[in-house]
Amino acid sequence: MNRKPELRGRAARLARLFPTGSGQAARTPFVLLVVLLLGGGLIGLLVLNSALSEGSFQLDDLQKDTKSLTDEEQALQRDVDAYSAPDALQRRARELGMVPGGDPAFLNPDGTVLGVPSAAAEQSSVYAPVIRPPEALVPEPAETSPEPAPTSAEPQPSTGQPAPTGAPEPATESAAQPTPTSTIPGR
Repeated sequence: MNRKPELRGRAARLARLFPTGSGQAARTPFVLLVVLLLGGGLIGLLVLNSALSEGSFQLDDLQKDTKSLTDEEQALQRDVDAYSAPDALQRRARELGMVPGGDPAFLNPDGTVLGVPSAAAEQSSVYAPVIRPPEALVPEPAETSPEPAPTSAEPQPSTGQPAPTGAPEPATESAAQPTPTSTIPGR
């Protein structure tokens, strides 16, 4: 005898929709799919986390590079400012043999001359104050040289200044000596 009653009609059609075999065969693909999705999600999060941390390390390195380049730019700008300072320009002009100009004369639109021009005054190198660039103000370590320091007051060929007499020059400029200035027309 059959223990299970036989279903007819509508009940039989509904009974055919439910699986009659063991439930393991239907659950195995579903469980594998869920495990694969969870594993893939975890691996994806790990890869994303690694990429973000790598990006933060690169950002940190780039910020350090930016800071060092900014510092270098500021140092170069200080050098440019030091070389374009009026004292440095005056020193370099004197090294080239230039002297401040005399009084200028101006031409009016009608062709008349306004003012009395004068030639540039020749200045002696004894009067010219010693102007040092900023990098020369930093004391340098003592160098050992085989030749003795000159003791006479002969002018040096490069600067036209008297040679030192054995006493070191002060590291600061003398503010007591006046500095001649040149007149530039139109300014």
